[in-house]
Amino acid sequence: MSTITALETVDLRFPTSRDFSGSDAMNPDPDYSAAYVVLRTDEPSGHAGHGFVFTIGRGNDVQSEAIDALAPEVVGRDVDEMCADLGGFSRSLVYNSQFRWLGPEKGIMHMAIGAVVNAAWDLASRRAGKPLWRYLADMSPQQLVDLVDFRYLSDALTPAEALELLQRAEPGRADRIAALEATGVPAYTTTPGWLGYPREKVVRLAKEAVADGFTQIKLKVGRELADDKLRLQAAREAVGPDVAVAIDANQIWDVGQAIDWVRELAEFDLAWVEEPTSPDDVLGHAAIRRALDGIPVATGEHVHNRVMVKQLMQAGSVDILQIDAARVGGVNENVANLLLAAKFGVPVCPHAGGVGLCELVQHLAFFDAAAVAGDQPRRRIEYVDHLHEHFADPVVVVDGNYQAPTKPGFSAEIVESAFAEYGYPDGRYWRTAG
Repeated sequence: MSTITALETVDLRFPTSRDFSGSDAMNPDPDYSAAYVVLRTDEPSGHAGHGFVFTIGRGNDVQSEAIDALAPEVVGRDVDEMCADLGGFSRSLVYNSQFRWLGPEKGIMHMAIGAVVNAAWDLASRRAGKPLWRYLADMSPQQLVDLVDFRYLSDALTPAEALELLQRAEPGRADRIAALEATGVPAYTTTPGWLGYPREKVVRLAKEAVADGFTQIKLKVGRELADDKLRLQAAREAVGPDVAVAIDANQIWDVGQAIDWVRELAEFDLAWVEEPTSPDDVLGHAAIRRALDGIPVATGEHVHNRVMVKQLMQAGSVDILQIDAARVGGVNENVANLLLAAKFGVPVCPHAGGVGLCELVQHLAFFDAAAVAGDQPRRRIEYVDHLHEHFADPVVVVDGNYQAPTKPGFSAEIVESAFAEYGYPDGRYWRTAG
């Protein structure tokens, strides 16, 4: 019998605020950070599970402490039993009454649970010798249904409906997997669009994105309307009429303000407006979507659990769901979110604007394409060109398409050199930073 012998955490912070990478209307000076967790085992193979929560600097220590608090619930578990029932493992953490009181199922404790659950999936798929997306895609429909917590969902999606949905997708699964391995999944890039970048940098990076094969870019907006118009005009001229341009307000507007502001920007042929108001405001998003009459509304990166996803679907609040791999309670809850989106016919374009989020969420998008929603012409995965060098299995994007991960695991492992340089506060960078 092998067991989980330790749960280790590291506070990692990268100084992205120095050049305004990641900057937006709500977060002008983020330092992309990860509250990182490793599940150690006593297996002769040395297999370990890796996961993290993405933050933007201050508070990363609090998130790390929340992960540490889960150690008594995880250390000592039988690895075979845990990996054989990852649905039960997830529920054992989510349903713990002490932790539920701190949410329930939202906030730093739920994200801590998500990091540990993701680390367990990383461990399980490593042991199976498969990348996570293939590990999931090779499961039977019933095995996938068993992963999901249907509490609070059954008024919108029952286990029987989820099973039928997955069974309908099963006949073409092998062909879709072969196609995904051959061509990948389309990406869009936010690299040109950070709000703190000067206009000439936006133009240069937008042109580079088109040259690299991207067919959609995204710009941050919401600080000043006149400046948004100038930046969008410059970006549109740089990429031409055939490249899609989306905008992201990062929650900055009230409902009425969002409607008025986006109408002012509609002349630039917007692919979508993202997070136009509070991420908790399901009905506000629905009102914005109705008022904008044809400009798609996207949200999801700050949606804190499957219940909110259900309500977004039921209320007709979004045209595009943007799941986040490190916001909700891990892989299990995101399987539920993918099933909900498929039931309601809403395409999923995952959020990946943060350290390591590209690495994680690509697996969920490939799994969705293989086994849940199948072929979806509107599916795109966000891509940002930051910090991939710190990962043992970094994303690969070729001609504007994510390439299918091939190495076993969830692509979550960060290399040791990053800890020595950017561990906080004792890493070399932070010891010498002025």
